[in-house]
Amino acid sequence: MNRDELLFEFQNIRDQIETLYKYIKETPMQQQQVIAELEALDISLSNLELLKEEMQASLEAMEIIEEQLLQQNEKIITERKLYHNLFKFAPNAYLLIDSQGKIQEINYAAAALLNMLPSFLVGKSLTNFVSREERPFFRTKLNQSLNVKSVQEWEVSICPRNAQAFDALLLVKPIREAFGTQSLLQICLHDITKYKHIQRSQFAASQQPIFSEPVETPHQLNGLHVLFIDDEADARELIAAVLKQYGVMVTAVASVTEALLELERSRPDVIISDIRMPDEDGYALIRKIKALEIEKGWQIPTAALTAYLAEDRAKAIKAGFQSHLHKLAQPRELIAMVAQLAGRA
Repeated sequence: MNRDELLFEFQNIRDQIETLYKYIKETPMQQQQVIAELEALDISLSNLELLKEEMQASLEAMEIIEEQLLQQNEKIITERKLYHNLFKFAPNAYLLIDSQGKIQEINYAAAALLNMLPSFLVGKSLTNFVSREERPFFRTKLNQSLNVKSVQEWEVSICPRNAQAFDALLLVKPIREAFGTQSLLQICLHDITKYKHIQRSQFAASQQPIFSEPVETPHQLNGLHVLFIDDEADARELIAAVLKQYGVMVTAVASVTEALLELERSRPDVIISDIRMPDEDGYALIRKIKALEIEKGWQIPTAALTAYLAEDRAKAIKAGFQSHLHKLAQPRELIAMVAQLAGRA
């Protein structure tokens, strides 16, 4: 019984007592009427006793549930402290920001990159640490980011407090708080200044002959057709320049969609693709290539090319790529890989 039923039962008993009192006081009652009222009163009291027992059982069950909830809550608090400490002292730089760019949480590694203590950074806007020229781009990405489910990659120049600016790669993933509607962005921050310096040096070198002495073009690569996919224009120009020096015909495109359109027009001898690209990445591409091969009866050798040292080579091979190479590899390594994939080594 609930509270309303209990009140009704009490009111029923009260009415019966008042009726019995009225009979006794004002009317010479017959014995049968008195007995009937007493029996009705006895039934109500029995119901009330049953209700009391049910409520007691419910209270005991609620106490057990409350104890279990307290134990679970203590466990959750302990685990949260553990993971929070892991977050704080993690070797990688992590932080959480809201849709306005304000820092909600930040670990020591990220604070060190910004050259400030974590306690001083909470509540501050990460935008303030982005170079002035790139702030409009950064704000635009912030506005768009909450509607994107996949991990995004942003490259910006970060200006720490009283320290030299550095090129930064931000791996950004939207999350939603468990007990609220506020959306946050989880960011892993990497200093890629050294990598960018090497990449720029390689691109500059590609504008000149790659080797100090003339190198004879291997005739076995003449006429070979390579389809290369990379969302970065600099990378497309660099790889295409290296391959063309060896007589390779190169079709360079910027996305998975463009690559599939090109495959509708022609069949390349080798496909080389960057792994990390916006919208659809290299893994999405290799899945679609495998489906296309089944449909058309093709077998096109494919290679994964990545700019990130932490990229898992085993993962790329398992996904279906026949080979894997880092973008910082020597040109001779790239040519050797292409020749091997095309069966012209």
